[in-house]
Amino acid sequence: MEVKDREATAHRLLRSSARASFDPNVQLDWAAPLDGARPYLPPERVSLYGTPAWRALSEEQRIELSKHELASMTSVGIWLELSLMHLFLRFVYDLDPRTAHAQFALTEVGDETRHSVMFGRLLELLGTPAYGLPRAAHNAGRLFKAFGSGPSMWATFLVGEEIFDRMQRATMADERVQPLVREISRIHVVEEARHVRYAREEIVRSMKGLGRAALARHRVAAAVGATAAVEFMIDPNVYRCVGIPPERGRELALANPRFRETRHWLGEKIMPFLDELGLVAGAAAPLWRRAGLVR
Repeated sequence: MEVKDREATAHRLLRSSARASFDPNVQLDWAAPLDGARPYLPPERVSLYGTPAWRALSEEQRIELSKHELASMTSVGIWLELSLMHLFLRFVYDLDPRTAHAQFALTEVGDETRHSVMFGRLLELLGTPAYGLPRAAHNAGRLFKAFGSGPSMWATFLVGEEIFDRMQRATMADERVQPLVREISRIHVVEEARHVRYAREEIVRSMKGLGRAALARHRVAAAVGATAAVEFMIDPNVYRCVGIPPERGRELALANPRFRETRHWLGEKIMPFLDELGLVAGAAAPLWRRAGLVR
């Protein structure tokens, strides 16, 4: 990947932010009723799609499961946004605020704040239970937010951003999906494109001069941090909404070839890039495979 001058990139991204930033509180019609006949995700990306359990569900139940899976993904998305903001502010702490590089980093924190509020309002509107990471994983995230840095930090950003971007691009283009969900996806996709460009250049810079021991450490830290979003994206409790016990639902999903293919599809854009940088190797490789992001 070509890495341009850091300030030149930041100036370009700041101009992009000025042209294409959104206020979800103003630009989304939160009062519009949800359509009971429309799914909340492309049906093909729901975890049980194509299984006998899926075929046994009524259309109303399939829509309900898509709503709960969206709620679970959204909750994990908020966790990622908050983690990103925490890490980013520690990163900015040592930057010169006169630089465009620091100013875009702060702009990105502002974007992520709006996104988290937007996602929170969506969860409120969906009226689903509070899904998210298991308590142990949630608390482990505190350690990463406190100490994460360098290539593993940027890799976690990129995987989290790219997998949600992949799902949201499919969602916003699917006319079967709830209009509000499509519009939320569009806003997030447009603004996250800037964040991805920034992080891709920063991870390349951070890899320069990395010794063997440091590389091995960042490989494992990146795999652990980045695959958490995939592992916990679907809270097993979502299956209760259609009468399937949580552990049984998780078993069915993990055994579903279509769901495994969806996981690989989520990582199709970002994993070759991380592999090229040397982060998908060594002790980290089995973790990436277990998450289904690489075959």
